[in-house]
Amino acid sequence: MPSEIEIVEEVQSRDQQLSSSSSTTTTPLPAPEVDDERLRNDVYTVAAYGDLEKLQRLVEQEGCSVSEPDGLGYYALQWAALNNRTAAAHYIIEHGGDVNATDHSGQTALHWSAVRGSTQVAEVLLQEGARVNAADIYGYQTAHVAAQYGQTAFLYHIVSKWNADPDVPDNDGRSPLHWAAYKGFADCIRLLLFLDAYRGRRDKEGCTPLHWAAIRGNLEACTVLVQAGKSEDLVVTDRTGLTPAQLASDKNHRQVALFLGNSRRLLDKKCDGNSRLGKISKLGFAPVLWCIILVLLVTYIHSVILAMDLPKLTAGSSLFAWFGVLLATSGLVLFYRCSSKDPGYIRMNVHNSDNVKDDEPLLKIEINNPTLQAGNWSQLCATCKIVRPLRAKHCSICDRCVEQFDHHCPWVSNCIGKKNKWEFFIFLVLEVSAMLVTGGVTLTRLLTIPLPTSSFGAWIQYAGTHHVGALSFLMADCFLFFGVFVLTVVQANQISRNITTNEMANAMRYTYLKGPGGMFRNPYDHGVKKNCSDFLVYGYVEDEECVEELGHSHSEAMHIRRNSNLPNGYSNSQYGKGNDHAVINVNTNSTNSKPRHAHGNGQSHVHSSHCSHNSNHGKSKNDNVPLGLGLGVGRNTKSVASSS
Repeated sequence: MPSEIEIVEEVQSRDQQLSSSSSTTTTPLPAPEVDDERLRNDVYTVAAYGDLEKLQRLVEQEGCSVSEPDGLGYYALQWAALNNRTAAAHYIIEHGGDVNATDHSGQTALHWSAVRGSTQVAEVLLQEGARVNAADIYGYQTAHVAAQYGQTAFLYHIVSKWNADPDVPDNDGRSPLHWAAYKGFADCIRLLLFLDAYRGRRDKEGCTPLHWAAIRGNLEACTVLVQAGKSEDLVVTDRTGLTPAQLASDKNHRQVALFLGNSRRLLDKKCDGNSRLGKISKLGFAPVLWCIILVLLVTYIHSVILAMDLPKLTAGSSLFAWFGVLLATSGLVLFYRCSSKDPGYIRMNVHNSDNVKDDEPLLKIEINNPTLQAGNWSQLCATCKIVRPLRAKHCSICDRCVEQFDHHCPWVSNCIGKKNKWEFFIFLVLEVSAMLVTGGVTLTRLLTIPLPTSSFGAWIQYAGTHHVGALSFLMADCFLFFGVFVLTVVQANQISRNITTNEMANAMRYTYLKGPGGMFRNPYDHGVKKNCSDFLVYGYVEDEECVEELGHSHSEAMHIRRNSNLPNGYSNSQYGKGNDHAVINVNTNSTNSKPRHAHGNGQSHVHSSHCSHNSNHGKSKNDNVPLGLGLGVGRNTKSVASSS
């Protein structure tokens, strides 16, 4: 069977010495029950726990070496790097530790620091001369390992500051993007695409990152890749002749297969924007709505205001009737402005400094952007190659990012955003007012028709026979009024709360709309008065968060710029110290090898170098105790199965 992407497996392992002195339970014994002082007092374990005082005693008083590997071929610096023990790493390097020393799999301490996103210790290693492009026997560089474990912040750090290659292939032709897609780390995928990683790269199996995301059934990963890609990405076949959708269906990932199949059909139906048909399709329903309003307006003027067979209008009623025409005409002007105006597009980063204008600060995006440093990866747009504001979203129809994105209106044929929402709302208000006025005038005119009988049936029959235009206008006016009126009320409600339609629809998904306990909280609601006044005067409300200060008798509001919570994978703090000792199994051929070091839950991580498409892999855990890890040690499918 064809080989699969190298993955990370979790295998149960126990220290033989501890097993012989403990019960048969599968839970590792806690540290206080460990009687073997030798395991707790060697430089490797001490480095893993970051016990600097004990490390100094072992090196300076007992003469232990920090430059020699342990019995399994791993160095003390690797154990310190794995668990982000910065002080221990400094001390080891000062006392002869080699930052570029490699274990039996060719991995350095920098590789190990990428596993848990140990950014601080990685910075120490790199400043001391560690090679960021060092590859192990499988061709894995530090970027590959970071992508394998979803350490987005770590990956960003080594690329932005140390120029690590985010698109380098390993020995099997797989880039970090392949790994991130296979493991389902959407934030990593966004960052790599933002860094221009090649999404169409094919490995030795002929698979692209989208193929591997489909194989594992990672819907979010597939969504990010499809949105940032082209229709050609969905029809690429691997060496077996299967597309991503077919692979997902073959693995029984029905939701992913359905999404990929629908995406392909939609992209196939999408016209080329440069062709004549494509340009016509971009017009949307705006011309249709324009014609409907014009037809109704002409019908109203001809069949209601100027109708000779209806009672003559007085001066006051005539003025009121023409006032309805003025409202509808003004609405058409606002409709045209809303449809043709820039809704708040954020210009795409075309990597051409000559096109960057001084008055467009959103274009001046550098790799050390504060948003990225804060770990707000959801603000990365892999399509536009920009770091967008928090409330901006990418419109899949316009294929652009829009500030304060509200929704894409097909009847306006444009997005509704920060720069045209005022025109959109005033257009709705004017048209609702026009329909009220014209509908009232038309109904009044028809009700004042002199008839020999006052029955409703006779009135309907007479109006339907002699005043077809006026009656048709009244019916169409009533039919359209309720829909437009509801839309106007909804928009007015959202404006008063300073929230968009998109945010209302995704309130449970957007983290910045969640308060304590996960309850809905709109941080941009400054009160009805300020929200409405700012919108009517300026056309929008600035993206400033309103936070109430607690702890005072009278709460005061203050405005601050939003800083979202750090996502998963951002790890720049020291992991908690513990005293548990378990074991790590690093034998490539057997599960009975003697262990040396481990992490508290008794599970270790091993790379398997060959797996079939049918294997089912578990997810790695991230514990707050030193983690024992044998990186890059090859295991075949059978050995993994036997040890699970």
